[in-house]
Amino acid sequence: MCSKAVEVEKVTEIKVKCDGGSGGHPRVWLQIPQTKKFVVCPYCEKKFELIK
Repeated sequence: MCSKAVEVEKVTEIKVKCDGGSGGHPRVWLQIPQTKKFVVCPYCEKKFELIK
């Protein structure tokens, strides 16, 4: 069974938006917690990693 690879985006801001790409889901704004340095979209599971 083949699973879909999770997309990871490196970002420099703690507030990010995600719409799943090409309107894949409703646009959501996510905030990266300082304790984790990343956040995962609850719709598409895209991971945003803080690099600063």
